[in-house]
Amino acid sequence: MEKSSRIVELYYYLQDPHLVARFQCICGVRGTFSRSVSAGSTATITTSSSKEADRSHSHNNGACHHHITSENDKLESLAVMGAGEGEKVQTTAGVRKRTVESSGVKNSGEEAGNAAQNGAAVSAATAGGETVGKGCEGPQASSTLKPLRKNSLTGDSGQEFLIENRFLFYLFTFGTELGNELFYITFFPWVMWNMDAFVSRRLIMVWVWVMYLGQCTKDVLGWPRPASPPVVKVEMFYNSEYSMPSTHAMSGTAIPFSLFFLTYGRWEYPFSLGFSLALCWCLVVCVSRIYMGMHSILDVIAGVLYSSLILLFFLPALDLIDNFNLTCRYAPLIIISFHLGLGLFSFNLDTWSTSRGDTAQILGTGAGVALASHVNHLLGLMSDPTPEQLPFTFPTLSAGLVGVAMLRFVLGVLALVATRALMKAITIPLVCWVFGVPSGDVRKARQHMEVELPYRYIVYGTVGFNVLFLVPLLFSYMQLS
Repeated sequence: MEKSSRIVELYYYLQDPHLVARFQCICGVRGTFSRSVSAGSTATITTSSSKEADRSHSHNNGACHHHITSENDKLESLAVMGAGEGEKVQTTAGVRKRTVESSGVKNSGEEAGNAAQNGAAVSAATAGGETVGKGCEGPQASSTLKPLRKNSLTGDSGQEFLIENRFLFYLFTFGTELGNELFYITFFPWVMWNMDAFVSRRLIMVWVWVMYLGQCTKDVLGWPRPASPPVVKVEMFYNSEYSMPSTHAMSGTAIPFSLFFLTYGRWEYPFSLGFSLALCWCLVVCVSRIYMGMHSILDVIAGVLYSSLILLFFLPALDLIDNFNLTCRYAPLIIISFHLGLGLFSFNLDTWSTSRGDTAQILGTGAGVALASHVNHLLGLMSDPTPEQLPFTFPTLSAGLVGVAMLRFVLGVLALVATRALMKAITIPLVCWVFGVPSGDVRKARQHMEVELPYRYIVYGTVGFNVLFLVPLLFSYMQLS
């Protein structure tokens, strides 16, 4: 019993938003919360009666609701563990509320109505521009910023915050971008066109499975983002999605270490160099999610462990899966059906959210790349090197080599952008017409499962297919292969 109590204590400690807020303070991030709101912020722990009730609060993703059942008074008292000095727990009618005493001001049970709305409740105007950050007091050189991108679902732009360490801000902004769409649509094609198509298509398979399982697990668990305040929302784009596990941490673990395992021995480079780069990549991405206020420490740890478990089972099966995609005569039908079936399953987990569209996009890309690899094998295009040709050595950098690589990349990306724009312009009106959904408001139309799934699947399936088939074929005609 004592051991289980310690585990529960650790669970609450690693989930505590105040721990994230303290880390942000150490890194020089301060929010513009008013003292009255900061003092009145609460973290509520309830037992949910239905999943639909949870989703109804999904846009208030800083409310910090947890799905647990109190078994006895001792376990209930553990909710306060790790909450920080000056905090206490009140338990009434099965609802536990954490209240914060700050500067002698007590919360008398009155909750700030908008304190947790979408994880960024208080605007700078509402807060009066007053900056509050525990452990961050004192005059320091700082810059006032706002989140770089609005919330992709609600359009919320978030509130202003202060940055006192610009190096860490840019470092962790770069780290979080390593798990965003812009990175994926540039990194995978770059590896495909300029380094090793064999490695790239297998890396995409790993990415598809890791991200799919991570997104589905998020919707099954339904855990919210860390509460704000006390957490400062440096990023808002994914704030409407659920939190556990961190899919950034999952991809930030899976991609660099898979790249390392797939290339070591195939390319000549020191083991220590490859492993160190993969570890640094992973750490920057994982820590950036805490810095951005998007995840608790427990979310990130769970993401790393979950991704490692998937890799443990999936990496040994890559040869079998890749050979099936290349050689089986029924592979195209099975690939399309399988990825579409996974999409239908994930769409039935919850009501519409940004994670659902991302999942369909990932599955479509994976299906397109797998189909292209099958077509390439049939036509004898982009054949894999024989064992006698391995290991590869990195060529000496020259202006000509860099110029050709950049030309391939620019032309390829332009072809993909054109493909995406054309398919999007055709697919959305067509799907809306087929299913009788009004297409005047595209954002609303895409919230229907019968529109979102085929739209994402067809558009990004075509993009994935062109990454491995059409663009390399174009390069061969232009003698840029």
